[in-house]
Amino acid sequence: MELDYRARSDPGKVRENNEDSFRVVPSMNLFVLSDGMGGQASGEVASRIAVDAIISHCREAKANPNLPLVGEPIAGVSGVTSRLASAIREANHRVHAAARQNENQHGMGATAVAAWFTGERISLAHVGDSRVYMLRGSQLEQLTNDHSFVAEQVRRGMMTQGEADASRMQNVLLRALGIEPEVDVDVDEELLTEGDSLLLCSDGLTRELPDSQIAIVLRGADDAQEAANRLIDLANQAGGRDNITVIVVRHALRPVGAFARIGRWFKGSDDSSSEGER
Repeated sequence: MELDYRARSDPGKVRENNEDSFRVVPSMNLFVLSDGMGGQASGEVASRIAVDAIISHCREAKANPNLPLVGEPIAGVSGVTSRLASAIREANHRVHAAARQNENQHGMGATAVAAWFTGERISLAHVGDSRVYMLRGSQLEQLTNDHSFVAEQVRRGMMTQGEADASRMQNVLLRALGIEPEVDVDVDEELLTEGDSLLLCSDGLTRELPDSQIAIVLRGADDAQEAANRLIDLANQAGGRDNITVIVVRHALRPVGAFARIGRWFKGSDDSSSEGER
């Protein structure tokens, strides 16, 4: 399976600092994004701790498959998905501990969303309101549920989506890393088919762009680079009121005939062991 991916983060038009963090580990097909909160530099610290913890836990597990899980395995999902949830629980412990140890960072927290590709299977795990979308054909589907007050009100029929979008309570999260000693992690598994696109993003994107516009960009982009750049640019044009981070992963269409040989030659010249981060 050939993955075309690109990640980009931007502080937006209003905030001076960027509290989002992300990492891409091509050697593991692992993609992680976190949106920090806490004011001053605390949000940056929380998101960086979260991302580093998730990556390091998954790497340790790859080197040592007998590494104990943090928390219980999750019934009905693969071991990889349970491991990803374990990594996010470990991130919660580290953010929570750091917040307790430094009085300047009390109350800091972060969202986390991660996608781990093993063959055609995608393992997903998340906490908070950073999202994962799947574009298949012309249909865009949100694969994660926001752990926010307004999203819960919409799910319960207490608020319309329009009311939620206009609410001053949008920033109130029901779940985040670092706030409590333990946290519930939502997981999902999907199969990636040829031509599919996966988008991981912080709420700086989804507060500015409706799903319909996100779908248009993902459908129309020639590659992941173009999609990531276009999404960031449009979110800034719409106001850029928060930090904006996107990771776009596409299941590249298989070239045929002479183009396949050319494609293999170019891919072979690429450094697939590199990592990307902001």
